[in-house]
Amino acid sequence: MAAAAFRIRRLDPSRFFPPSDPESVLRTHTCGQLRKSDVGTEVTLCGWVENKRDHGGAVFIDLRDRYGLTQVVIGPPEATAAQIENVGRVPAESVILIRGTVSDRLEGKSNAKLATGDIEVRCNEFEILNTCQTPPFTPGQSELPGEDLRLKYRFLDLRRSDMQRSLFLRSKIIKIMRDYFAEHDFVDVETPILGRSTPEGARDYLVPSRVHPGSFYALPQSPQLYKQILMVAGFDRYVQVAKCFRDEDLRADRQPEFTQLDLEMSFVDSDDIMGLIDGLVARTAKEVHGKDIQLPLPRMTYDEAMRRFGHDAPDLRFGMEITDVTEVAKKTEFRVFRATADAGNFVRGLRVENAAEQYSRRQIDELTNFVKDFGAKGLAWFRVEADGSLWSPVAKNFEAEHLDEIKSLMGGQPGDLLMFLADTWEVTCKGLNALRKRLGAELKLYDDDALHCSWVTEFPMFEKDEESGRWNAMHHPFTAPLKSDLEKLGSEPQACRAQAYDLVINGSEAGGGTIRIHDQATQSQVFGLLGIDEATAEDRFGFLLNALRFGAPPHGGIALGIDRWVMLFAGLDNIREVIAFPKTQKASDLMTEAPGNVDDAQLAELHLRTVLPKPKA
Repeated sequence: MAAAAFRIRRLDPSRFFPPSDPESVLRTHTCGQLRKSDVGTEVTLCGWVENKRDHGGAVFIDLRDRYGLTQVVIGPPEATAAQIENVGRVPAESVILIRGTVSDRLEGKSNAKLATGDIEVRCNEFEILNTCQTPPFTPGQSELPGEDLRLKYRFLDLRRSDMQRSLFLRSKIIKIMRDYFAEHDFVDVETPILGRSTPEGARDYLVPSRVHPGSFYALPQSPQLYKQILMVAGFDRYVQVAKCFRDEDLRADRQPEFTQLDLEMSFVDSDDIMGLIDGLVARTAKEVHGKDIQLPLPRMTYDEAMRRFGHDAPDLRFGMEITDVTEVAKKTEFRVFRATADAGNFVRGLRVENAAEQYSRRQIDELTNFVKDFGAKGLAWFRVEADGSLWSPVAKNFEAEHLDEIKSLMGGQPGDLLMFLADTWEVTCKGLNALRKRLGAELKLYDDDALHCSWVTEFPMFEKDEESGRWNAMHHPFTAPLKSDLEKLGSEPQACRAQAYDLVINGSEAGGGTIRIHDQATQSQVFGLLGIDEATAEDRFGFLLNALRFGAPPHGGIALGIDRWVMLFAGLDNIREVIAFPKTQKASDLMTEAPGNVDDAQLAELHLRTVLPKPKA
């Protein structure tokens, strides 16, 4: 084509209307679609300028859309030197349209990393659809900017291939879930977003009512009560991809608004629900990673999890289980161990295989300071020497026979490092769990792409608030006790175990569910144990109690955290990386600057006024 035929133009708005000729089509192919079989084809592509390279009289552009990259060449004979110079000035991240002919790349210039790496498009028409001002960062740059800047310019951050992969994975996982439950005869029912405030657990987000002055809706923390009522209504199997809201302090794996796969079933027990979710886990692992998961997933009770790992969501990608040496500690002359054991507390430890040479005294001091963050007073340790003896700065306080007994209980072998905490059950659990997780990561005791899924069951029904002395529900107040523990509700609530089950993936809670209380009398008894008197119960939960009086079937369910599932299946450790528009740890949206102020007229219409706290001195 002669050079004079090359055109550079800006967008004609009329081109958005149905074309009267083929040249008016906005695009014929995506930027990830063309292959060697398309060589010789006239094509129209649209996308963003990923980068430009000036190669001696020709400009090479990597044109990007969500489907991939295509190399576009603007050069002679199609374009003049002046036209090539003009194209070279188009800013990166501008949106362009190009027309041209698909050609083979020059010999030796193919790019095996690209699906389109064997071809390029020789451009004969170049159209600027929209220019981009100088961006604060570009999606293709090698070093990521700070997270605050990425969230401020989230529309740029979402152009990054990593972010797009995460959101495509999210879409895929949600489709897997929807398809799976449709195959199992679940009905998808939407429950209200504006509901009644039933303050139990996390704080509600409240929404004032304009037409009911002084009254408030609450955004749902979960569809819990609605889905139970659906079971009373006879729907038998309910499922929903539900948006939920909790006004709580944030962590890397939490957001104030989140999405969960919510389901409920009638005439089932715990085994039915866990078995159903086993199948979903296996399908997701197969379709996402091509991995076969052995079913049924392993299960352990809450008590076993706390005894062996110090946490109710243990990471089972590696071993390093906790060992209790309290009975030996009672015999020793080491004051820290002996006093702790005599006071009825615990001495528990970890065997870190082949780590004696990997951790210096300075590094062990760092680990000592680390466990203090979890309430521990210190960290005792021993190194297993080549001759099998135990060495430590505190070893002189132990008889040889007691050291041998500790080594035997711990299974110590030459080269191992044995670490111990002496404190209450709660502190040893928290400290050793945190230490185990840190050591597992530092020593690379598992592959990054490893996937371990399991269940933890039989949680305590209640936990006591030490400050108030009142009982709180471990899961929620609608959880049924184990049938064998039902009689303990009135006499030994601390001994009651719940028909509760948590799905754990790689040491993170990925879902939690329970069998529900389905009779009004037991529900009222549980409310009473939780300090909710009859009048309060009727005010907050009267609609549920009323439904339970009208023939409620046995039922139970589970909620699976979709955000967390995607994070775990993507191998990430920050939930904001799998949400399109997340909040910061201060629950703010840096892009839209939400939450924001509203004007006095809006407040007056809602019969509200703001009273701000006084600034701290």
